[in-house]
Amino acid sequence: MILEKIKKPNDIHKIPLADFEPLAEEIRDFLIQSVSRTGGHLASNLGVVELTLALHNVLDFPEDKLIWDVGHQAYTHKILTGRKDEFKNLRQEGGLSGFPKRSESDCDAYDAGHSSNSISAGLGYVRARDILGQKHHVVSVIGDGALTGGMAYEALNNAAELKTNFIIIINDNNMSISRNVGGMSTYLSALRTAEAYTGMKMGVTKTLKKVPKVGTALVDTMRKTKSSIKQLFIPGMLFENMGLTYLGPVDGHNMRQMMKLFNEAKRVEGPVVVHVLTKKGKGYGPASAHPDRFHGTGPFDIHTGHPLQKKSVPGYTDVFSKALVSLGEKNKKLTAITAAMPDGTGLIEFSRRFPDRFFDVGIAEEHAVSFAAGLALGGLVPVVAIYSSFLQRAVDQILHDVCMQNLHVIFAIDRAGLVGADGETHQGCFDLSYLSMMPNMTVLAPKNDKELEEMLAFAVDCDGPVAIRYPRGSAYQGLQEHQAPVEHGKSEVIHRGKKIAVLGVGSMIPSCLEVCKGLKEDGFDPTFVNVRFVKPLDVKLLDELAKDHSLFATVEENVKSGGYGEHVSAYMEACHPEVRVLSASVWDRFVPQGNVDSLRARIGLGVADIRQAIEDSEELKRQ
Repeated sequence: MILEKIKKPNDIHKIPLADFEPLAEEIRDFLIQSVSRTGGHLASNLGVVELTLALHNVLDFPEDKLIWDVGHQAYTHKILTGRKDEFKNLRQEGGLSGFPKRSESDCDAYDAGHSSNSISAGLGYVRARDILGQKHHVVSVIGDGALTGGMAYEALNNAAELKTNFIIIINDNNMSISRNVGGMSTYLSALRTAEAYTGMKMGVTKTLKKVPKVGTALVDTMRKTKSSIKQLFIPGMLFENMGLTYLGPVDGHNMRQMMKLFNEAKRVEGPVVVHVLTKKGKGYGPASAHPDRFHGTGPFDIHTGHPLQKKSVPGYTDVFSKALVSLGEKNKKLTAITAAMPDGTGLIEFSRRFPDRFFDVGIAEEHAVSFAAGLALGGLVPVVAIYSSFLQRAVDQILHDVCMQNLHVIFAIDRAGLVGADGETHQGCFDLSYLSMMPNMTVLAPKNDKELEEMLAFAVDCDGPVAIRYPRGSAYQGLQEHQAPVEHGKSEVIHRGKKIAVLGVGSMIPSCLEVCKGLKEDGFDPTFVNVRFVKPLDVKLLDELAKDHSLFATVEENVKSGGYGEHVSAYMEACHPEVRVLSASVWDRFVPQGNVDSLRARIGLGVADIRQAIEDSEELKRQ
């Protein structure tokens, strides 16, 4: 196998060009086999095999810097930099990350996980290189879907001032996670049809360069002028009008063409955009036919493409989806917004049933929130469904555009808490902190599937901004016998005991139930509270419990700083200093990848850890 010859960075330079095509097929086979066992991002990686091989052919690592936007398409890059044997532990605890990680390899230039930031990071690398008098190349790879993010345009605008080389590659597969939307998608579609122009341009360039003495100068002049030949064929070229040289489009599965264009791009004295056309999921039928399903997948059967683990109970996303459709049938003002993830956030059925009230704004979380503010001001009831980790990109818009105006915008926050295999960039353990600090915001967390439905109905009927956060995975179906109506700011007491009160938030309710069972076995009679409302605090209940309890144990899948436990601690210190508050929460460090139960145990949020911490408390030792 040719792939066996790749042991370390730059080994690709020893591979004859004639072997690149079979090497690409070997890499595809390896990726399919590997991801089928561990799960991971498959479709995006299958689409950039040839692109990555071509880049590694013209670059030297780690001297040159390759920055992947989002980073979930860097598997081939990891293989070519000597990490193939680590794929058996891909996305496992202590194993190979599914994203670029500088701690893994000097060849990973930037820790990625979120979208639309690669051009900004690359530009920073370029400026540092120039100031330090270095000569290496900097390449930022950004997807066409990521170009819906405003940050990309801020960086492009800034990059246009460069007088030195900076290569920006648009990996254009007409997809983000779902199919792309908006003006940029339409614009790139027009460029995809411009291959006749590309061929003509290359021919003209070669011919002019042959003109004695003045040829190269003529080519440079043509590149720099805004009235270039391109304007005759594609009026109003966005990139060149901004001051960036545009090359392409080029077939992203033709390595020789890409190498040729990349080498030309390396000679440009200034920023250059190379437009590469790829096919997401290429080489594997199920992924090619359903790239959204194979964007991020669990282990699957290679022959059928079907997941090995079938869902036995609905997930929280499924529960949210069904509940929102039901509410949408009753309330004609209810609208739904997603940022390029209609499937992942459970809005597909709503979009089918109410297409005029569904909006996919692309990878643009900031815009999604301010757009929702406008909808609310216009008399509608918008539901913004975004993963917790991605919603934090829009903190300013939530604070300034929604909360300051006290607008009725509902935030459905999926993947809250620990999410597992995607690691640091995707753990949703900050939302309670950044949402709770905002005036006018109401923050809820359901204990089970039924409560999520009821909280969503409550949010639609109330005024002002409301956020409901729920975890990834199967919806908890326990404690159905405890289903008091959702009342504003009121927690639910599941069991009234004495001395110890365990106050659980949302996803941690099942764990708290086990903690309370264990405490009972040890002779205690703990009060068990389903917090429901993280904000506002149910101070009436806290005051009542303070009368005959000496210890409150708050349990949440959120960082301690700014979380529910800290708010309870502050209130009790001010009003009931005799009551100790023990806060079980996420540590003050970024949580790595791994199985959620294992991660909880690792950071002190396992059932045994919480129970032990309560029993070891000084208050109990005195009793």
